[in-house]
This record gives sequence, structure tokens and C-alpha cells, in this order.
Amino acid sequence: MSAGFEIKIVDSLAGISVPAWNALTGDDPFLRHEFLSAMHETGCASKKTGWLPQFVTLWEGNVLCGALPLYLKSHSYGEYVFDWAWANAYQRYGYPYYPKLLSAVPFSPVTGRRLLAETPAHRALLISAAMKIIEDRGGEGISSFHCLFPQEYEAREMEAAGMTLRHGIQFHWQNRAGQGYENFEMFLAGMSHGKRKKIRQERRKVQAAGVHFQWLSGNDISDDHWHFFIDCYNKTYDEHHSMPYLNLEFFMRIGKSMPENVLLILALRDNEPVGAALNLHSAHTLYGRYWGTKEFISGLHFETCYYQAIEYCIAHNIKLFEGGAQGEHKLARGFLPVRTWSAHWLAHPEFARIIGSYLEREVQDIGHYLDELNDSSPFRKE
Repeated sequence: MSAGFEIKIVDSLAGISVPAWNALTGDDPFLRHEFLSAMHETGCASKKTGWLPQFVTLWEGNVLCGALPLYLKSHSYGEYVFDWAWANAYQRYGYPYYPKLLSAVPFSPVTGRRLLAETPAHRALLISAAMKIIEDRGGEGISSFHCLFPQEYEAREMEAAGMTLRHGIQFHWQNRAGQGYENFEMFLAGMSHGKRKKIRQERRKVQAAGVHFQWLSGNDISDDHWHFFIDCYNKTYDEHHSMPYLNLEFFMRIGKSMPENVLLILALRDNEPVGAALNLHSAHTLYGRYWGTKEFISGLHFETCYYQAIEYCIAHNIKLFEGGAQGEHKLARGFLPVRTWSAHWLAHPEFARIIGSYLEREVQDIGHYLDELNDSSPFRKE
């Protein structure tokens, strides 16, 4: 450890002041003290659900100068970078894969900073501290350390520290015409004729069904709105035969504690809500998160989750819209493929070698796939 610095591992943010923590996180809503505390204190991401906080914090005297959000995980649910095959391989050979260490925003496949420190030297201390947890707790059988959706420069620094990189692909919308599109039609004008026609057809179906929309910030969202949204959210999970990760208390809490970052897009017919999409945002990025509807209306999903969100970005000069994990269907709706990053370190040398070789081949495949997607851009060639 560098002279004058101290690493502390904390299982709660309760002992760290909101201003001190948020000074590290900038304007990323998913890293804010309010968001992470809501995750932990409402029981959504907690020891009981397999997400035990083990946050690495770096101190210079009484000043917090760095942090790494970190969890001790007993499963791989809610991560969106899939390592189930790795866990199965460990099991076949009689080795425990869980617990593992994971740096990520729970249940949120969003790119952002993970090494919350200003200098490369401080970030290196955070990386080494995470690896030292595995060394110090060897008797507990912690298999590995994983960091999901970091910024590219952080991934490169982790690679330099001995971690292996993995690539993925998401689809993001960019407010890219000059200093921003003036309106939705200006956005459509850059697309091919066929793609413009399909989007207009989808939007007309929703209008013909008598649906209109409200954009509600956190301060405008009433308890009734939240109760309607949680019903939609739970119904979506039920339709996919899975259990929801988040609860009403969590959503209501972030609506009150960080209202400037919360956007609820409400679909109404005859002034009664029929569907909703919840987004978080900073000044420059909108993040599509959760959606649900009480009934099927043709085109409602695309309108509520994508087109209304794009309209919001244009109206508020937001430069980037991350629409969530996966989804080639987004390409036809103006979202372009981008590379995402993760970094991995496995304590078992033989598994590290085998998985490292696999990831080298996977990176090449991802590169070819990205080229194919770019060749299928929905925008007219200049």
C-alpha cells in the first residue's frame, strides 16, 4: 500500500457520507449513494439475495479518495455477462465457483466507471485490493474477480494488472445530427426509406389505438403511479417465468431520493394507464431499464420504450440512449451496435488459461459480428 493511503472494505455505505461518495461518482445515477443504498437497504441486493456488499474504499487520512463497488456473489443472476458455463466447468471438476467477487451495478447492464478514483495509481490500488481479498480469504474458496461494463480505459488498466478482457455488444441510440436532432422527423430523415416507413407504421398503430403519453420525473410520480408501474414490472417477469429482482420500496425510494434522475413514461388510453417504462438518466445519457403493460396493444412496446425515449432525448438534448442488454431488433429502430467490456481474473491457473483461450476466440467472433451489424446500419449511406 502506498504511504499515506489506507484500504477499508465496507459492507454498507451507511458509514460514508452522501457528499463524500457522490464526489467520486460524478453524475452517473447508478453509482450514486442514494441508488446503491436503496438497492441494499430495501433487500434487493443484499446478503440474503446473494449480493453481499464488500466495497473497496481508499482513504487518505479522513478523506475518501477512491472506491470500487464490489459484491461477494453466491450465484450469477442479474449480471448480463454470462459465466454459467464457467461455473458448470468448475463443478464438473470438483471445484467451487461460488462465492466470487463481482464489481457491477446490480441488475443493470449499463456501462460506467467502476474504479472510482482520479489517478491511474489510485485505480491500480483498488484493483490490487480486490485481488488481495481473494488471497486473504483463501480458506473461503473465492474463485475469481469480475468487473462488468467498465469504461474501456478501466478495462485496459485491469488488463495491465493481469485480468482477461471479454467483449460484448449492445445497441445505443446517438443524438448525432450536428448538436442534436431538432425533432423526431429529423432523426427519421437519416434512415433508409424502408426503416422510416416501418417506424411510422408502428407509431400510427399506437395512435390509432387511442394511446397517448406522459413523461413524469421523480417529483411528478405519485404513489398510484408507482403501484401501477410495479404491477406492470411484475407482470413482465411473470410472463417470462422468472422472479423480479426489485421491489416497490426500491422504486419509490429512488423516486424520492434522486427524482432528477428518474423518468417514468406512462402510456394512457381514455386517461387510464395501460403501460409504463422506467428510465434513469444523467444530463447526457438516458438508460432504458424496465417496462410492462396491462394489455397487448400492437406497437406499444416499441413506442413506450424506444420512440418516446428518443423524443425525450431530443427534447432535452440528451446525447446518448442506452436501450438495455442485447436486442438486434433495436438496429432497425435507429440504435447502433457498440462494444462493451468486462474484465476477469480467476485464481485457479489452469481454468484461467483455458477460459483465457476461449475469450481470445470470442473477442474475434464479436469483432466479426460487430462488422456485420455495422454493414446493416439502418441509416442511409452518405
